[in-house]
Amino acid sequence: MFNRLGITVLPPGPRWPCQVRLWVDGRDMVEAAVHEGGRGPFARDVLRMDRPSPLAASRTGRRLRLGEPECTGGCCGFLSAVVQRCGGMVVWSGWEGPYRDRLPLVFHFDAEQYDAELARAVADRWWDIHTDPLWRLPTGADDTGL
Repeated sequence: MFNRLGITVLPPGPRWPCQVRLWVDGRDMVEAAVHEGGRGPFARDVLRMDRPSPLAASRTGRRLRLGEPECTGGCCGFLSAVVQRCGGMVVWSGWEGPYRDRLPLVFHFDAEQYDAELARAVADRWWDIHTDPLWRLPTGADDTGL
């Protein structure tokens, strides 16, 4: 039986811009592996439209940073896994992270479901307004230049 991937984007907060949360079988992987307060990768980095997402799986496995604890990955270590396409399956394995006792084992995703969920998340650009420089204008300012 395959695992099921879900991708959500959290709005920006006081400390981080919009971030991606990766859900496997209904469970938030960042929260499960690095505790509450951790963060996922930034949406602008993994949900790109100008080139393939780093989350896109290929036959050549590569290590991806999928999250980090609240204290930052430079302090305690990043949550990462090797992502690889194996025929009709995408595999996340070789987990590393700050809390070894909380790391998952191996996930096996149906490649079609995985690709469809990634395409859906890339196409859903609601969060793009939060990366637009005009969105950050000081209170009372607008984009008319007046």
